[in-house]
Amino acid sequence: MPSVPPKPGFGARAGRKTPRGVLEVDWPFFGELCRALALKIFRAYDPEVVIGIAKAGVIPGAVVASILQRDFASIAITRNAPGAAPAVIAGPPRLVTGKRVLIVDETCESGSTMKLALAAVRELKPAAVKTAVSFKTGSYKPDFYALEN
Repeated sequence: MPSVPPKPGFGARAGRKTPRGVLEVDWPFFGELCRALALKIFRAYDPEVVIGIAKAGVIPGAVVASILQRDFASIAITRNAPGAAPAVIAGPPRLVTGKRVLIVDETCESGSTMKLALAAVRELKPAAVKTAVSFKTGSYKPDFYALEN
């Protein structure tokens, strides 16, 4: 099958190089990452609710929840400035109380965002909580990850 160049404004741009240390992910590869992550989770944990960390964790979280046929919700965490401590701006829903919960983000470097999400979910007294990321890039070790740097 011949290769079709991307339309302007979509995908790779002419003359643009991928920054060193950056993995460009297209939609088919993203789907495979989510399937691999869901399979790892399915083999070891049975969440009742999947929580995606907004912004970047919402899409993989929703896809994993859909594959596992589980409820999905989100939590919004932001940083007011580069390097600033993360802050919860929209917490998890109360439906996590007494449930097995999985928290999903795109990546996890230091773990500060994931630790904040864990604390916010634990305040609502879930039965159990585990973590997952698409890409494990730093020192923090989530319970599940699709790819490791």
